[in-house]
Amino acid sequence: MPGPAPATIDTDEIMALADRSVDWSDKGMPPACWGESVREVSARRLPLSRFPTPLLTLSAPALRHNLATMAGWCAERGLELAPHGKTTMAPQLWAEQLAAGAWAITLANLPQLAVARAFGVSRVLVANAVISPLTLRWISDELAVDRSAQVLTWADDVRTVELMEAALAAHAPTHGAAYRPVDVLVELGGTGGRTGARDVPTALRIARAVAGAPHLRLAGVAGYEGVLSHDSDEHGLTVVRDYLTTLRDAHRLIATEALYPEDVEPVVSAGGSAYFDVVAEVLAPLTTEGVRVVLRSGAYLTHDDGLYRQLSPLGARPRTTGPALRSALHAWVRVSSQPEPGLALFDAGKRDLPFDEGLPEVQLRRGRADGQPAEPIHGVSVVALNDQHGFLRFDPDGPAPVWIGDELRLGVSHPCTAFDKWGLIPVVDDADAPDPVVVDLIRTYF
Repeated sequence: MPGPAPATIDTDEIMALADRSVDWSDKGMPPACWGESVREVSARRLPLSRFPTPLLTLSAPALRHNLATMAGWCAERGLELAPHGKTTMAPQLWAEQLAAGAWAITLANLPQLAVARAFGVSRVLVANAVISPLTLRWISDELAVDRSAQVLTWADDVRTVELMEAALAAHAPTHGAAYRPVDVLVELGGTGGRTGARDVPTALRIARAVAGAPHLRLAGVAGYEGVLSHDSDEHGLTVVRDYLTTLRDAHRLIATEALYPEDVEPVVSAGGSAYFDVVAEVLAPLTTEGVRVVLRSGAYLTHDDGLYRQLSPLGARPRTTGPALRSALHAWVRVSSQPEPGLALFDAGKRDLPFDEGLPEVQLRRGRADGQPAEPIHGVSVVALNDQHGFLRFDPDGPAPVWIGDELRLGVSHPCTAFDKWGLIPVVDDADAPDPVVVDLIRTYF
């Protein structure tokens, strides 16, 4: 059964990342650093002005703050945290989350799970159905070889259970007594949502099928509320609350039928980064019934200056107690053209910046001379992104607030589509400084 301890990660593998060399294939790295190790580049504490634009950076103080804030928030409510690792796909950041007490790392598919296992993550929650026989056989092999490993998957249909059982039953004899059943959470969804059984009776049928499958183990119920609402008004919160109540009821009915094995402490899991306050409100009482309630929030670690700033319970309009989360993500771009009044273009586009949940916002202009402080900039908006260009609009009748050559700091929206554009991301000591200093480099695996 899942133990009370957080998952672990191979710290030697994490430390070894610092020995990897930086080279021309690492977007955003200056040629002067090519051939040096990550450790050497970090030790040089280079100012950001030594890096080319465009560039995405992380703020070290904001990361530390958000990590501690969410860990404390969950602990106060008796909740476990299995942060969605697909947000960053950065094992160095997963290690920080696990060190802060995360119970597991959540992922979505085989390529992501393979990264986690390569870095020795001991407990992974795959928030998806796994029906590929090849993937199931590989998971079975991992569980047989590593007795500390645990992989929890989802199922939202009896057919899914049948396919899983058939694939594992055919493969189990290769492991003999070393075979370990794959843990399955019954997924409950909502009308108009994503995957997930659409009602409790269907969820019960799936639970019965899992309980009757010799090569699977029924481990709980799970779902995702974030797709059912996109607002934090009372209507949106009510939709989320009603869905989570149904999720809770499904678990209780499964428990009443005694479908969970005796050696399982059931998991009830929900929660993105927008409604974790409602998840706690509805599901936290289950902890008094012997249930492990697991949040899967992922975007909290970096927060943002768009979607999650508006929706997060610890964002611009807080709905719960605790320190506000801080944006740790910033993009740095350079104005490259001013072809007409009221228009300027910069050197970053869709290949570099997230745009699916709102365009970036202009925040600061770096000092135009050495030693000058960064200045807040107003009256300038990002209105469009091409593949490699961003469009700035401002009053064409007034003095231009930006010049060709100006370096701007942008706030971005939606970390999940920011990290995937960068293989190596500098971490800076102070994103508000006149010339922030790079203190670390974070490698991603997309």
